[in-house]
Amino acid sequence: MAKKSFQNYTSLGSASAKLVLENLPFVLFLGFLAIIYIANAHYAEGQVREIQTMKNEVRELKREYNSLKAELMFKSRHSEVERKVRDQGLHVIRDRPLKITLDNE
Repeated sequence: MAKKSFQNYTSLGSASAKLVLENLPFVLFLGFLAIIYIANAHYAEGQVREIQTMKNEVRELKREYNSLKAELMFKSRHSEVERKVRDQGLHVIRDRPLKITLDNE
């Protein structure tokens, strides 16, 4: 039995080359689907990374919000407000306000 060379397999007269050429549109379609599959996988990985980044950002913003909220709650306490305005000469009146009435006669 004689050995067949690579050129014999790729020549147009060969049965395998004929088979490949007849199915070339299908082979190209499969290649196109493979490219789409790879591109979709890369896109999905990018989306997952973006979601993780946004989750971390949201977590950090929640921490900052809670910190600012606690600070505001502390600074708006009656004793803290009183201490801050004492420097401006204001003070808390402990007795009841006086009621002024006028006679219209």
